[in-house]
Amino acid sequence: MADDAELVIAGAGLTGMLLAIACAGAGLPVAVVDPQDPAAMLDRGFDGRTSAIAYGSRLVFDGIGLWPAIAAEAEPIREIRVADDESPLFLHYDSRELAPESGSETPLGYIVENRVLRRALYERARALPSLRLLALRRLAALEASATGASAVLDNGERLRARLVAAADGKDSALRRAAAIRATQWRYRQTGIVTTVAHTRPHGGIAIEHFLPSGPFAILPMTGDRSSVVWTEHADLAPRLLALPEAEFAAELRARFGDFLGEISPIGPRWAYPLALLQAERYVARRLALVGEAAHVIHPIAGQGLNIAIRDVAALAELIVDQRRLGLDIGDQAVLECYERWRRPDAVLLAAVTDGLNRLFSNTIPPVRLARDIGLAVVNRLPPLKRLLMRHAMGTLGDRPRLARGQPL
Repeated sequence: MADDAELVIAGAGLTGMLLAIACAGAGLPVAVVDPQDPAAMLDRGFDGRTSAIAYGSRLVFDGIGLWPAIAAEAEPIREIRVADDESPLFLHYDSRELAPESGSETPLGYIVENRVLRRALYERARALPSLRLLALRRLAALEASATGASAVLDNGERLRARLVAAADGKDSALRRAAAIRATQWRYRQTGIVTTVAHTRPHGGIAIEHFLPSGPFAILPMTGDRSSVVWTEHADLAPRLLALPEAEFAAELRARFGDFLGEISPIGPRWAYPLALLQAERYVARRLALVGEAAHVIHPIAGQGLNIAIRDVAALAELIVDQRRLGLDIGDQAVLECYERWRRPDAVLLAAVTDGLNRLFSNTIPPVRLARDIGLAVVNRLPPLKRLLMRHAMGTLGDRPRLARGQPL
């Protein structure tokens, strides 16, 4: 079979492009199909949207040689402070506590503007001869057989491939077409995202402040700026978003506090409904789901993109190794190995984030007391705290080579 591309990827977002670069960089012919033009998105400038990149995810960018293009615009997270409303009890993660184990201070993670990630991914994609980007095209259907797949585009064009990866988001058309069911629900919460400038330096400290409506996260960005991820009741969020600039700023300051001095919102406001989604299967014949096509979790721990990056690292390793052996990268045994490797991690994180959101949104006094004592107990148990830090960093468990900073 003369393949047009051994791997076809539906979706040129952060997940799809990262998978494409990882595989094409290892010599695999790849085609990426997207209804938008990624090049046009590069001209939009600062839009206020950021991503939390765990240290383990940074190692994936290291493994494909992309981190140098990102590092200068990535703000290290050196501490995380977790507080429950007005309680005096708290949990404090400090990267310096891990230095005796690792021999040097390692950031817990980084905050990076999405436009920086998009630019780095797009520029690397343009430089890879085995990667084709088919912009303004939609993958309309997938025809799979024992020997390969035919990806049918909305203009009638067909791409022959060994494997198709669905990186087309939480409303994945490929997931639905493959009749893969998903457990899902919407929270009665909306995420409001914006950026603020402040007069005092943040010192690389991230704040997770639990309020009755949900977590209010303050995440350090380059310069004297912070990204705010504000979880609010779904019925109140539209009214907040519609406020004039001065009134919105006043509402923001009331929740933000004055520990960073005077704050001023900069850039646009974004809002999105919060939901949970877990696909019952991550694979079908000649098809693998990656990123939000497979799972969506509450943003309470900032792990959404990091799970997707681990999907990419695992799938890329499996199919690149399979190809080096001269075998079929879309073989069902390879896909089942990917599902076994990735689904337990995503299911566990979905359960943990859902449970944390329900726990910290509960205003019943005995529940509040129990969770505050829990935070304080963890804070006083250094071995447990270090374990939880390592888990948040994505440096525990059976990690793919890329997630250990090694090339494919």
